[in-house]
Amino acid sequence: MVSVLQNVAIDCADAYELARFWSEVLGCPLHREDNPGDPETEVMLPEGPLLHFNQVPEPKTLKNRFHLCLRPKTTREEEVERLLNLGATLVDDRREPDGAGWAVLADPEGNEFCVLRSEADRASMSS
Repeated sequence: MVSVLQNVAIDCADAYELARFWSEVLGCPLHREDNPGDPETEVMLPEGPLLHFNQVPEPKTLKNRFHLCLRPKTTREEEVERLLNLGATLVDDRREPDGAGWAVLADPEGNEFCVLRSEADRASMSS
């Protein structure tokens, strides 16, 4: 027997608002029963585990030991710009002049995540 990954839990100060941000990032809906002010909220991914946001009293203090990596359907640069407009911040720019690398962003509560090259970006580099 093995275990099945049910969700990825993310501690936060405002579960509903942070889940709403990630719902916009991923283009996936919130759980139909979630409402503003709820201490737990979920983003319903089409496949795999849910993103579960859990309100906790203590603030984030250090770098994440676990983070999400996103592969955009548009170019990496277009996605970074879109996410910055949604409220993310650029933490570390690891993009290389030749197109390699990634961008490290943080969500509105400071949780780091990476934006990788898209499949189209990768294909153009190998041509």
